[in-house]
Amino acid sequence: QVQLVESGGGLVQPGGSLRLSCEVSGAGFKINVMGWYRQAAGKQREFVASISSGGSTKYAEFVKGRIAISFDNAKDTMALQIDRLKPEDAAVYYCNADITTWGDMRTDAYWGQGTQVTVSS
Repeated sequence: QVQLVESGGGLVQPGGSLRLSCEVSGAGFKINVMGWYRQAAGKQREFVASISSGGSTKYAEFVKGRIAISFDNAKDTMALQIDRLKPEDAAVYYCNADITTWGDMRTDAYWGQGTQVTVSS
């Protein structure tokens, strides 16, 4: 069974940095694309960044220049580095993955449970 587990959220002061991680656990799968979304209180979930199995990255305009996404193939772990955090970056950050499972050859979207990022002095 494929699962996504996030870590690294917490309280950060404005201007600070944070590194989020998302590990894909399970067996018999291929990761096609992984990404991060966030949902602030009272707002809709929005796209933040993504990385494909080939290494292509995409970033939302509001985080360009402050963020870097990476993927460790050996550990099936994606990371998100966010610098110069702003109060408006506070949200629950969700890991998302488009995964093909070999057993039934299905491709589905998987979500992590979310990790809270709070930006406050």
